Amino acid sequence: MTRRKLAAGNWKMNGTTADLSEIDALASAQPDPTAEVLICPPATLLAAMSAATQGTAIATGGQDCHAQGSGAHTGDISAAMLKDAGASYVILGHSERRADHGETDADVRAKATAAIGAGLGAIVCVGETLAQREAETTLDVIGTQLAGSIPDGVTGDTVVIAYEPVWAIGTGLTPTLAQIGEVHDFIRAELTKRFGDTGGAIRLLYGGSVKPANAAEIFATSNVDGALVGGASLKAAEFSAIIDAANAA
Repeated sequence: MTRRKLAAGNWKMNGTTADLSEIDALASAQPDPTAEVLICPPATLLAAMSAATQGTAIATGGQDCHAQGSGAHTGDISAAMLKDAGASYVILGHSERRADHGETDADVRAKATAAIGAGLGAIVCVGETLAQREAETTLDVIGTQLAGSIPDGVTGDTVVIAYEPVWAIGTGLTPTLAQIGEVHDFIRAELTKRFGDTGGAIRLLYGGSVKPANAAEIFATSNVDGALVGGASLKAAEFSAIIDAANAA
């Protein structure tokens, strides 16, 4: 089954209006990419970035959403609000949200249900800590997160899974290609077991210190359909090089 590569950038809590110039540079560098290109900026930049990317190959997304559509939730943003601001995707269950805000698999599942209901693609993140990797419980942890975080009835058009080993995010450490392949093959098997043929259409991204220097070999790894990129997505030149690798994969 052919799955279009997805290069997704997560700006996290970085960026102001001045940084939108990087988006202009990226659009110029990638006028017609083979891969799908996505940037998820902080919420303060989403509407402006969505406007700036009109007519380009770059889509925009949010970094989180609330499970409810509206209400007394000061500081939160609903999936419909993200959609209204121009988003086509939202990242959910990132390890930083799970760690910093205590998000559970059930929380992520509820948010994913809300995102899909609002017409957004849900990028659901899973990943193990260093202690879990060293205890050789990685696949058990991933299996539990998948079962608890992904709603029933999803399709390849409504959900993307991002495997991000917590110990590799922003550390410069990267699992071996064999380790990445093992987890991605396991995720594919779990999705196929649960969703049948649909499980073969769901894209699997790798995230965790993805750089221009290692992107091509990561994209060539079994069941890797793209990347969720942190720091390297902040600069057009670096992210464009990663997109080039996705285009060629």
